[in-house]
Amino acid sequence: MKLKDYVRLGWDQLRRRKVVTALCTVGIAIGSASIMVALGFGESIQHYSQKQMSFYLKTDEITIMDQSGDPNSPAKLTANKLDLIRTFPHVKSVASFQELGQFSFTVDDGKQSYLRLVATELSELEAFDSKYQQGGANAQESSIVLNYGTTLGVLDAKTMEVRNKLMQQNPTKEQAETYRQMGAIPYPLYQKHLLLKPNDFQGQPGGTNQTNAVQAQEISLRVTGILKKPEGLPDAMLQGNKTAYVSPQTGRNILEALNKASTDGRVQYSEVKVKVDSSANVKQVDEWIKKLQLQTQTNLYQEDRMKGEFVIVRLLLTGVGLFVLFVASISIVVAMTMSTHQRRRQIGIMKVLGANLKQIRNMFIVESSLLGLLGGLVGIILSYWVIWAINLLIITFDSGPGETVEILFLSLWILPVGMFFAVMTGVLSGLYPAIKASRTDALTAIKRE
Repeated sequence: MKLKDYVRLGWDQLRRRKVVTALCTVGIAIGSASIMVALGFGESIQHYSQKQMSFYLKTDEITIMDQSGDPNSPAKLTANKLDLIRTFPHVKSVASFQELGQFSFTVDDGKQSYLRLVATELSELEAFDSKYQQGGANAQESSIVLNYGTTLGVLDAKTMEVRNKLMQQNPTKEQAETYRQMGAIPYPLYQKHLLLKPNDFQGQPGGTNQTNAVQAQEISLRVTGILKKPEGLPDAMLQGNKTAYVSPQTGRNILEALNKASTDGRVQYSEVKVKVDSSANVKQVDEWIKKLQLQTQTNLYQEDRMKGEFVIVRLLLTGVGLFVLFVASISIVVAMTMSTHQRRRQIGIMKVLGANLKQIRNMFIVESSLLGLLGGLVGIILSYWVIWAINLLIITFDSGPGETVEILFLSLWILPVGMFFAVMTGVLSGLYPAIKASRTDALTAIKRE
């Protein structure tokens, strides 16, 4: 007999026993779908976690620290080295950051607040996950970009003075909460002109220690961009994070105006960040940068630790799927054994007509394999339904801001794995019934029937 003959006979038997075939197919489908969903769940969660870690922990970034202030260190962070790093493979962007200090500012309508000023390449902010809510990078030297926290708690001088006095008088819990909420109210600063004054203390403007800020030279800048609010954080947690960015040239002009520029004309950096196209390439790029005698820092150890934890999660989920598939295989053994008992006369007649033991075994194995194949196909459909349903629940109950995306997915490599387990379940489950059928005595089976 040829393979197509075995397939035809097996398919005819499955069609005749529709109820048994349906039950066995459902069992295998649930088992194979459990494995595929488990593998997809593990891969999806790992991918999502790596993406979140890359965003929050910046695992795809390398921080270069400037050690030029250390006389014993040979490391010199120069503009030429930064240009060389930009040519490295896998490097998406390089941005330098120079701390300019804390400034109080007055809006052109009289409102006041404070900020921390940083000089950086404004065109590179978006490459480092800082999206614009309003405006964007501007090539003009008098432009400034604010983060969302800087727009909070911008008040007029009288309101600020009264609030500070009341806060110093040990207010009640309700009053303190009201004052904190005042500092979390956003104020429209886009396209406003800000008058900056350096602070000689660490605090908000309007305090008693502000002595030299009034006499200091004022710096006029126009707000050309405001960054988006970080997702998942309330305004109350962002009101203390007030950071503004200016171009490196504007930063040098400010330092020269404040007589704080480097005497030798060399550019000083607080730190430099390198954006890599993938966290998988961070280690290689990090080694290249270290060859330039520069000190670097990454968060790769966090990603490596998470990968080890997700291997355990995948094994646990796959084990659950294999257990369900094992339970399904028991149902196939029972069904095929019952089929052997019910088809004793057919087996006896086949032996009398010349069928050998191998042909009878192959007939039952092919039949159980078809059952596994059918269950695997149904399992693929079922696994997609389960993934779709879970994603729908996540989208429905996700109340967080921002764009909602599907978290779970099934990679193409998972489908043949699930199909393999389904077919192997059918083959292994059909071995015992096939051997039992081949050992059936022909004459005894015909006489009993």
